[in-house]
Amino acid sequence: MAFKVRSFALALALMLATAAHGQQKIAFGDLNQDTSLPVQVQADQLAVNNADGTAVFSGNVVVTQGEMKLAAGEVKVSYGEDKKSIRTLVASGGVTVANLGDAAEAQEAVYTIDSGVIVLSGDVLLTQGGSAMAGQKLTINLKDGTGVMEGRVTTTFVPGGN
Repeated sequence: MAFKVRSFALALALMLATAAHGQQKIAFGDLNQDTSLPVQVQADQLAVNNADGTAVFSGNVVVTQGEMKLAAGEVKVSYGEDKKSIRTLVASGGVTVANLGDAAEAQEAVYTIDSGVIVLSGDVLLTQGGSAMAGQKLTINLKDGTGVMEGRVTTTFVPGGN
C-alpha cells in the first residue's frame, strides 16, 4: 500500500510539474496507427473544387482510418499534387477523435496524413478511461501513439486506475 501511495504521489508530482509549464505528454489510443490505411469519409453532403484540389464534406461527417475515427460538422480535404492522395483533413464544428478507448474533443482539428499528426485546438478535452485532461491544444502523433497537451493544462485522474 505504501508503494502505491508513493508511486501515485510521484506520478502526481510529475504531472503537476509538467502541467505548471503548460505542456503535458500523453499516450493516445495505445496503438501505432498505420497512416497508409485507406481513409473512409461519410457525410450528408460533398462539394468538390477541382480548381484548388479540395473537397468539403459537411453534415454529420465521420472519417475512419483503421481504429481511428474523427467526427465533425465539416471536413475540408486537401489533395496532393497527384490529385489522388489526401494531404490534409481540416475538421471543424465540434470535432471528436477516438482511438480504441481514448477520445478527444475540440473546436477544430487538422490531420496531416503523411506525418500522422493531428492537431486539435480550442477547448480540448481528452478522456482516457476514468481520467480526463483539458487544454487549448493537443498534438497527437498517430504513428507512435503519443501526444502533447498545451495551454493551461488541467488534469483529473483516478488513483490506482491509471
